[in-house]
Amino acid sequence: MQTVFVPAGQAGQRFDKFLNRHLHSAGMGFIYKMLRKKNITLNGKKAEGKELLQAGDRVSFFFSEETYRKFTRAETVMLTPYHKAYETLKGIQVLYEDGDVLLLDKPSGYLSQKAGKSDVSVNEWLIGYLLIKKEITKETLSVFRPSVCNRLDRNTSGILLCGKTLAGSRELNRLIKTRAIHKFYQLFVKGELATPGLLEGTLLKDSHHNKVRLQDLDAEGGSYIKTAYKPVAWNERITFLEVELFTGKTHQIPAHNGTIRHTLAGEYKKGHAAFNHYIREKYKVKDQLLHAIRIEFPSDCGACPQLSGKIFTASLPDVFERILAGESLKVNSEKKTE
Repeated sequence: MQTVFVPAGQAGQRFDKFLNRHLHSAGMGFIYKMLRKKNITLNGKKAEGKELLQAGDRVSFFFSEETYRKFTRAETVMLTPYHKAYETLKGIQVLYEDGDVLLLDKPSGYLSQKAGKSDVSVNEWLIGYLLIKKEITKETLSVFRPSVCNRLDRNTSGILLCGKTLAGSRELNRLIKTRAIHKFYQLFVKGELATPGLLEGTLLKDSHHNKVRLQDLDAEGGSYIKTAYKPVAWNERITFLEVELFTGKTHQIPAHNGTIRHTLAGEYKKGHAAFNHYIREKYKVKDQLLHAIRIEFPSDCGACPQLSGKIFTASLPDVFERILAGESLKVNSEKKTE
């Protein structure tokens, strides 16, 4: 008989999912057969496979040593990419961390998750960070990998939500999917915009050319988007905005700002050429000036009660501070606390 105990990081999942990961080389048909015959038991009792596991649950396998080794032969996990990402992606800040989740402040220029096989992203940095801290191992990575739960564009800086455990990842993904988390961005746009507003529309995406276009609310085949904006400071040339995303779609903010003729500063594909040239030359701007500044969690965060009602804020990038000072804009910001 072989016995394993469910680690805290894998609690909350169905028993059959755990077995499918643990018995790498066995099919689900074999696993269910072993459950029926009580060759696999949970806490000394017969199980169906749909039970939700808790940390410390005892799983027993009544297999021969040879059979157990055959089915649990762990997949090869190469750690080099994670260590490389941790060493090469500089400037990533940890804003908050507990046993289940971690919040990071991502600089502009880094991918949140890999787009291609050879990419290095914050997702790999996260795993490298946890390996260095010895919170995960090569063995635990074969059954569960911590990951970034929300995505920011490469050229967008700010807060990333990361799940360290299965329970943490599930809860963050649930909160994101149900739009329970309030997400705020700060940005610079062309021209003077002194009045708050609310924008709605339908976003149509051309995946082949990686382009989007905004249509009326009744347009078919697209995704509904909703954006609220509030001017923080402005002059005739430029406005510093705070934006809340009620929906989170790719390129949502540039698309919506384009409709009101206040294009995003540093957005070179569809932005205003002369304005972007001024910003680039005076402030050495290389990317779009869009920063995920603040995350506000709801009063009830379910499986992660430690996050309930919490507010987390990322510092403004240096280039934002330079523009605020250089344009003589007075910022009336409210102080946020965690």
